[in-house]
Amino acid sequence: MAEPEGRGPRDPGPRGPEDARGQDRRGRDGTGRSPQVADRQGSEKPLSDEAHSAFTPPAGLGVPEAPEEDQPTSEFSVPAGTTAEVPIEQEGSAFAPPSTYSARHSPPAFTPAQGIAEVRLVKDAPWQDRMRTMLRMPVGERPIPETAQRHEEGGPAVPRVLDLTLRIGELLLAGGEGAEDVEAAMFAITHSYGLDRCEPTVTFTLLSITYQPSLVDDPVTANRTVRRRATDYTRLAAVYRLVHDISTPETGVTLEEAYRRLAEIRRNRHPYPGWALTVAGGLLAGAASVLVGGNELVFLAAAIGAMLGDRLAWLFAGRGLPEFYQFVAAAMPPAAMGVALTLSPFDVRASAVITGGLFALIPGRALVAGVQDGLTGFYITAAARLLEVGYLIVGIVVGVLCVLYLGLALDATLTPETAVHAIERPEVQLLAAMALSLCFAVLLQQERDTVLLVTLNGGVAWVVYGALADTAGVPPVAATAAAAGLVGLFGQMLSRYRFASALPYVTAAIGPLLPGSATYFGLLAIAQGELNTGLASLSKAAALALAIAIGVNLGGEISRLFLRVRGGAELTEPRRAAKRTRGF
Repeated sequence: MAEPEGRGPRDPGPRGPEDARGQDRRGRDGTGRSPQVADRQGSEKPLSDEAHSAFTPPAGLGVPEAPEEDQPTSEFSVPAGTTAEVPIEQEGSAFAPPSTYSARHSPPAFTPAQGIAEVRLVKDAPWQDRMRTMLRMPVGERPIPETAQRHEEGGPAVPRVLDLTLRIGELLLAGGEGAEDVEAAMFAITHSYGLDRCEPTVTFTLLSITYQPSLVDDPVTANRTVRRRATDYTRLAAVYRLVHDISTPETGVTLEEAYRRLAEIRRNRHPYPGWALTVAGGLLAGAASVLVGGNELVFLAAAIGAMLGDRLAWLFAGRGLPEFYQFVAAAMPPAAMGVALTLSPFDVRASAVITGGLFALIPGRALVAGVQDGLTGFYITAAARLLEVGYLIVGIVVGVLCVLYLGLALDATLTPETAVHAIERPEVQLLAAMALSLCFAVLLQQERDTVLLVTLNGGVAWVVYGALADTAGVPPVAATAAAAGLVGLFGQMLSRYRFASALPYVTAAIGPLLPGSATYFGLLAIAQGELNTGLASLSKAAALALAIAIGVNLGGEISRLFLRVRGGAELTEPRRAAKRTRGF
């Protein structure tokens, strides 16, 4: 049936049955759709002339082709065959396009007028100094590593080297080593086995290391969590010897031998038995009580109270209680012994008993490590360490205050003495200070050949403090900082001479300088309701503790800056700062 004139292919006019049959015979309608779809859509369209579009082309005319660009041409568009001029922005402008590097069109090389400094590291220098220098360089400026240890022909086994590095770093961090020294040790191991593009990262509980073979290869990252911490400076010294042997080319420590030695270090038992540690804790408290003016009876009471507190803390630890409650339990027996002496008819200095017990509990090792991490730029680790110190000190405060409140309820005459250090017996105090450092070294599980050196270092610290504070009239905080600076200086000298860690020569030596008396007097004032006096005394204790930590760190830095090592020369590359300052 012929289509009438005036009807276009999209005319929605009415269709009869014959039209539908005609479309069925053709198989498709004018739009190319199936008859069923066309009938269904046609039945839905309106039958009025309003549905007829004004843009429908008339019958007999073809549909024009759609333009290539849907958008109309702007009068500001660039004509065909020409390119737009890109405005040159000044360097550093926010609108400047990002600069890219092309091997075909590389920028011209630029050499400063003074030339490029050659980076050379003296091999005779301790590995700590060499690795710290390299860690503070940008990755592109680090010298190519000279592989110190041999490995298989196919190259170093990257997963095994990274695993060995993390295991050694875990032992160092768990032993109380600073974050910067742990990073230096980890970098020394990877550098010795030929992995140059490594970046170790140390936090309080997590160690991670990333190795990228080249700029186009995927990086390999491994991490390890530090869950247990144990104070064993004998194990720490053994780990330092292992790192020194790995970083020395003459030793030839393979990966298998390094793993074997690491397993032996983990299996080694502590050098001192448990009963020796308990006796050392009691003698430490007794020596501290004599240091602040106690006599023989005070020494005996302080020693017994400290040993009872140590056994009570071990009992709580065996039941799985957190360390906070262990410190609460350990602080109660010395305080109870002091209250008992106050209620007794003996005319003794009962406060010295409590002060001696506090000397055995104050976490000086964690405090020094936390401040050192903060001074070297590891703020997250420093904050975590100092928070741990805060929790432990709060535990001590809670234990002592509970007993002091009980003593005040029993009408115990607890009055703080004004003269803390008796200057009329300097020889006795010097012997007490040396005994305190000796017992502290035993508690830290130090090697026997280092105990005598750290004992002498502690005696020197007390002599310097007594000469400045008692004789010269220097304020206690400044005198404490000066004495701690000498402790750090001598400890760093001994560690550099032996290529070992400085902690065994420093931590026990600062024992006589710990603010036990100021802490006790602050707690006693709070228990008696004198809040302002108590807070002032506790602030003085905090200032003394910070002076100890800063002095130890400053002494170590002076030793690294101005002293040479045996048989070596200075680094040709200057030691860079740990972190940028002023926030940028």
